[in-house]
Amino acid sequence: MTSTTTATPTTAGTPTPAETPIAAAPESAAAEVELLIGGMTCASCAARVEKKLNRMDGVSATVNYATEKAKVSYPAGIQVADLIATVVKTGYTAEEPAPPQPETPATAEADPELASLRERLTVSALLAVPVVLLSMIPVLQFDNWQWLALTLAAPVVVWGGLPFHKAAFTNARHGAATMDTLVSVGTLAAFGWSLWALFWGDAGMAGMHDEFRLTVSRTDGASTIYLEVAAGVVALILLGRYLEARSKRRAGAALRALMELGAKDVAVLRDGREVRVPVGELAVGDRFVVRPGEKIATDGTVVEGASAVDASMLTGESVPVDVAPGDTVTGATVNAGGRLVVAASRVGSDTQLARMARLVEDAQNGKAEVQRLADRISGIFVPVVLLIAVGTFGVWLGVTGDVAAAFTAAVAVLIIACPCALGLATPTALMVGTGRGAQLGILIKGPEVLESTRRVDTVVLDKTGTITTGRMTLQEVHVAEGTDERELLRLAGALEHASEHPVARAVAAGAEERVGPLPSAEHFENVPGRGVRGRVEGREVAVGRLYDDLPEELARARSEAESGGRTAVVVGWDGTARGVVAVADAIKDTSAEAVRQLRALGLTPVLLTGDNRAVADSVAAAVGIAPGDVIAEVLPEDKVAVVRRLQGEGRSVAMVGDGVNDAAALATADLGLAMGTGTDAAIEASDLTLVRGDLRVAADAIRLSRKTLSTIKGNLVWAFGYNVAALPLAAAGMLNPMIAGAAMAFSSVFVVSNSLRLRTFR
Repeated sequence: MTSTTTATPTTAGTPTPAETPIAAAPESAAAEVELLIGGMTCASCAARVEKKLNRMDGVSATVNYATEKAKVSYPAGIQVADLIATVVKTGYTAEEPAPPQPETPATAEADPELASLRERLTVSALLAVPVVLLSMIPVLQFDNWQWLALTLAAPVVVWGGLPFHKAAFTNARHGAATMDTLVSVGTLAAFGWSLWALFWGDAGMAGMHDEFRLTVSRTDGASTIYLEVAAGVVALILLGRYLEARSKRRAGAALRALMELGAKDVAVLRDGREVRVPVGELAVGDRFVVRPGEKIATDGTVVEGASAVDASMLTGESVPVDVAPGDTVTGATVNAGGRLVVAASRVGSDTQLARMARLVEDAQNGKAEVQRLADRISGIFVPVVLLIAVGTFGVWLGVTGDVAAAFTAAVAVLIIACPCALGLATPTALMVGTGRGAQLGILIKGPEVLESTRRVDTVVLDKTGTITTGRMTLQEVHVAEGTDERELLRLAGALEHASEHPVARAVAAGAEERVGPLPSAEHFENVPGRGVRGRVEGREVAVGRLYDDLPEELARARSEAESGGRTAVVVGWDGTARGVVAVADAIKDTSAEAVRQLRALGLTPVLLTGDNRAVADSVAAAVGIAPGDVIAEVLPEDKVAVVRRLQGEGRSVAMVGDGVNDAAALATADLGLAMGTGTDAAIEASDLTLVRGDLRVAADAIRLSRKTLSTIKGNLVWAFGYNVAALPLAAAGMLNPMIAGAAMAFSSVFVVSNSLRLRTFR
């Protein structure tokens, strides 16, 4: 999003009348904008910006430290410039994101913020390592070594630590304290003490020796220097920041890759000639050419040619899909076969790729309730730590009378207490989890969805389009004795080809697939409620229920087909019934396996359909759903009541559907999963969107969501546990400040690295 947009639920493309009630919203709804926030260094920074924005009348803002973005909803009368001004007054920068630009390995490597951080880290580390070695190993301490250590440490503390000092100063001007305040005060205090001891105490004398201690002990304050603490902590925290920045970049790589999938230019047909133009100039209705190996520029319908399309980068499905005139294709997929001419149906922000990217980005910018709690804690944590540090200094001084020991314990408290890990625990896992989901064709709408996946115990499966293909297909052919099956299919298919009825189309398509090109029919006549008849190759052919007396074998075949939930029609010619063909909505090849996977996750599958009981039982038996878990003959408007009844029984219900008539039930369920092959209304109403029409992805989506949730909880347990355990240790004098700095840096890196494990989810 690069500009303000009306915050009303919208669907891509033109909504159908049935979708309109779902998509409607009051015209007075607030506008929404996304801002890039600069200068944030920890979760307490994000909490401050969020608090300031939310204090503006009518403004609702969510600030995400990991993505460095603010999602702001604001009323009429407030301008984006006002929002930016508020952020600037808080001590940070804000701007609207620029349109995404193609990213090459060279531009990725040239990230100025990362390059600057790497340079500062490299110089600081090269200077700090000798200081630490000289201070820790007495055998290396020659006469006046401490002055060399001061010479090396000064640039690290002043220049290397400059980002911390600048941020701390800016925050102090605004009456706030953040993690930078802790680092800046701690390292400057250690450096300032060392300067006093060197110039006015005994530490500057030739022959002075020092040794490294893991814990606080009584020392002569006038001869104690903390140069290794000042330089080492700055270098360690810069290392943590650099690793964290790299990891955060990797965490967002999936979304960046998704946004870069689309074609950059396209060959449009203008007056019969191909004209190559930027893809942004495409309009709905334009016809464009896609050659083998090229990306399809935008969503559209094939009008000429046949090919196989590789959609793996969008859906995770590795098998190319055959397309022919009349089939829809999706932008960013690859033409793997012949030349295609496609009529654009959606362009720009309406395309499936753009909608996917928008869903993923919205999810990454959202916050789970547990993250809001962590942010509130981070917001008050720093001032509390400053008070604890002052209290630690006072208690140590009062109990031991040793200023140096009291000072060391207080500095350790300041440095170890950074709440960064707390602020990164949820957003980094959410970034990686949602990004990995997008790669696999799973779109998670927001962090609150994750909690729902943990609780659900029942999954309601719509039949048509979810378990089945949603298209009638020819299933069985029974012929009377002495009748040739191929001849029956040729004649029946030729006659049905002239009809638009779904059953007729299924018979015609099945016949053409089995016997090849069909002859043409003459004198075609539709007999309402009974079937069709006409002349094919000189024979009077009839298909449907136009024969009252059937031979026993054909009567039995028709009865068995209908009892199994299939639609049976009788085929005959010249006044005699010759055979029975049965059509049905075919069950997807993967549906039975998907039901097994859902059971393995502890879910009870329930089949919900408007079809009759015989059809429902037949489908349920084929995919492994128990007869007691079949709910048939349900009107579309009654699906919501079924979901509520199951919830009333104490169940937590997930619903999988794809049609307009599923939208309300998807919204009512505790967890709604929409098949991406379905309608916009269903997708808008769902919590999870499964980009390809494979029910197995529903099980994958629930597994990924649960895995992401468990990673978030693991991160939070570590972050809370670390701070709870570390502060008392530091206050008790059991941690040298430099060890505290290393532990703090490791804490943030651990949380981000743990989140990155989600990239390997299969």
